[in-house]
Amino acid sequence: MTYTGSRPCIPRASCLPKYLIIKYKQSRSYLPSKYLVILCILLYIYLMNESFVTNWKSQVKKGTLTFIILNILKGHEYYGYELIEQIKQHTDMDIAEGTLYPLLNRLKTENLVDSKWVEQETGIPRKYYCLTPVGIKTLAQMNEYWKNLERSIHKIIK
Repeated sequence: MTYTGSRPCIPRASCLPKYLIIKYKQSRSYLPSKYLVILCILLYIYLMNESFVTNWKSQVKKGTLTFIILNILKGHEYYGYELIEQIKQHTDMDIAEGTLYPLLNRLKTENLVDSKWVEQETGIPRKYYCLTPVGIKTLAQMNEYWKNLERSIHKIIK
């Protein structure tokens, strides 16, 4: 379906993909076009809802990733790949390196995270990340805010 003007797009049987044209097994005739239109509208509504939920989940993930990383680093030092594995272990998020490293650099610029290179007996050196004292204080404030937010959300969704 495409939107071609100021009026809402009303799907027609001719605009439906072939897989939506359903045959009756007994009569071998096509469904009347009004049923195809209804089917198309219902499918469109379902897909729009799925798209909304997918976008919402993506925004929640982006909004909480800093919080998650700081909490995982609390009391620990991890190099990048290790940090990705910790995030996977504690959440159901898959984080790409292309997402993690720019975020770690921003946290470093904000003086929340520090890093150091550590030589390995075999292989290349690894960059380990840890919280700074400012990061620890900031995380305590973030955790307090999160707890209050969580309580409020639980009151709303009951």
